[in-house]
Amino acid sequence: MRMHPYLHERAGRRPRPLRWLAVLWFVVLGAGHPAWGAHGYALWDRLQYPPDFAHFRYVNPDAPKGGELRLVSNLRTSTFDKYNPFTLRGSAPAYLADLMFDTLLVGPADELGAAYGLLAEDVAVAPDRLSVTFRLRPQARFHNGDPVLAEDVRHSFDTLIGPHVSPAYRTLLADVAGVDVLGPRVVRFRFRVPNRELPLIVGGLPIFSRAWGDAIDPRTGQRKTFDQVVTDIPIGSGPYRIGPVKFGRDITYVRDPDYWARDLPVRRGQFNFDRVTVKIYKDNTARLEALKAGEFDLMRFFSAGDWARRVSGKRFDSGELVKGEFRHRLPTGFQSYVLNTRRPPLDDIRVRQALGLALDFEWMNERLFYGSYQRVRGLFGNTACAAEGPPDAAQRALLQPWRGQVPEAVFGPMAEPPRTDGAAGLRANLKRAQALLREAGWTFRDGALRNAQGQPLVLEYLDSNEAGVRVVTPWARNLARIGVELRFRSVDFALYQQRLRTFDFDIISLAFQGTHNPGAEYADLFGSEAARTPDSGNFTGLANPAVDDLIQRMVQAQDEPAYLAACRALERVIAHSHVLIPQWSAPTHRLAYNAWRLQPTPTMPPYASGEGWAIATWWARQPPVVPARAQPPSVGVASTGLARAAAIAQPPAAARR
Repeated sequence: MRMHPYLHERAGRRPRPLRWLAVLWFVVLGAGHPAWGAHGYALWDRLQYPPDFAHFRYVNPDAPKGGELRLVSNLRTSTFDKYNPFTLRGSAPAYLADLMFDTLLVGPADELGAAYGLLAEDVAVAPDRLSVTFRLRPQARFHNGDPVLAEDVRHSFDTLIGPHVSPAYRTLLADVAGVDVLGPRVVRFRFRVPNRELPLIVGGLPIFSRAWGDAIDPRTGQRKTFDQVVTDIPIGSGPYRIGPVKFGRDITYVRDPDYWARDLPVRRGQFNFDRVTVKIYKDNTARLEALKAGEFDLMRFFSAGDWARRVSGKRFDSGELVKGEFRHRLPTGFQSYVLNTRRPPLDDIRVRQALGLALDFEWMNERLFYGSYQRVRGLFGNTACAAEGPPDAAQRALLQPWRGQVPEAVFGPMAEPPRTDGAAGLRANLKRAQALLREAGWTFRDGALRNAQGQPLVLEYLDSNEAGVRVVTPWARNLARIGVELRFRSVDFALYQQRLRTFDFDIISLAFQGTHNPGAEYADLFGSEAARTPDSGNFTGLANPAVDDLIQRMVQAQDEPAYLAACRALERVIAHSHVLIPQWSAPTHRLAYNAWRLQPTPTMPPYASGEGWAIATWWARQPPVVPARAQPPSVGVASTGLARAAAIAQPPAAARR
């Protein structure tokens, strides 16, 4: 299974643009263009922190600096071969982009839809909403000592929409008309249409120096193109630099003691470790045994089986290692089996719906997952964008012009994944699936389910992890009962990446982490243009003008009611198109950590990622102490016994065993 790289990188592909936008939401300022802008920006006009705030509430502003955080890579890849996280080919080390590149604005992990100035000391939106202007802080510096200037911002933007990076950037930034340098430290982004989200998007872009990769290629005698900037040390302005490296294996980031932003309110009490070492292991078993052996201090768990049965040993008995489940309020995301509609018979909605009816989540959750998960529903679970019941008048007004081009079911109740814990159970679902397949022209003859041409209904599930067969097998067994053959194929990760880039698969698994504020990135996930673009994020191949229209209406909404109507209507169309078969999620981050070496903050902010919270706000015990019996923080922590939940940014299903 592969996790979609919006917001998360566990699958090991390069990060996509939303990686820097996970918590960067801000709103349109009031009417008029101020003499200079505000200290922050909120999507719907509500800022939690005032202009004179001292620090985010969930940090310890007096946290000591020093020590080392040792953790494992959050990527599926077991190596890295470059330092450039933005180019198409190869794999960069985990966390590099977060730790080395600052952004114009940064969002707190305890507030939705808001962000505050980091590189930018002021942000101002034009009265017509067709531009946003940032004034850069005079103290902002890159790691080489150069000031961060408006020309660097323009260079970063031009590079990210260029030919050598993910096409998702061009999709995300399609409505940005250009960038103007108005002064050494004043930069303006111009927009093609009024759009509240666009200041958010450009405010969250990673900014890097023009000097990065500014070298002559000895083979051509010309300046390197960005795809040739591979092992050149990135020149960013973030809190860490690259330190000792075992190339392709482990990497250590070293805190910059002269980090220019260390005393800003948006950074105070954060990035406290002198060193952050990221270790890479071959597989989950090797990681777990290394944790028990004391080779590192922090590991996030995605396997319900590991958490329930194998996270134990002498170090846990002594209290050195502690298990903690930390409750959050992140979106459920939409981890799903992805059906490639570019290929028959998956281009038939009846076949796709039949496949979903054969998935017995309730049995799997009880027998395989220790009751840890809840079923995913739609795209926007646990957010205000989630659709419920039948569409209201505003949603119907958006959907009605597309009647006949969207499934008729969108005008009824919101789609619900089929259940097997009622009176009828799985048997009734399989009967419905058989009826749909017959309607689609598939009949059982000559020992197999065949179409009119006599071809059997055989599909391939593609994965890069052989362990994934355990989770897929129950589904395949149910499909076999209705005549569908689902073959599991595990391939080398490099080949897996290549096949995904060219959409050469029938079925895969992706974990889309989700967002409280969906926007232009959904054009890359479900837009028609992305469906035709190799290496885009539209793995389903869905190409529907109604979807394109709803994404545009969502992006261009000028008030919250219009925004919610558009995203709820979009969720209905995607769910009733049956291009995704929903999987599972749960409301906690499961972390095992060394309580003798690490000190967590008392409360985890509600919108933080697991490892991100630790990297940004924990600190080292100085010197490490050995208490009689260490306990995890009591606030925001669920039971430390058997696993009852899983991380919201779901891992490959193959890892859950």
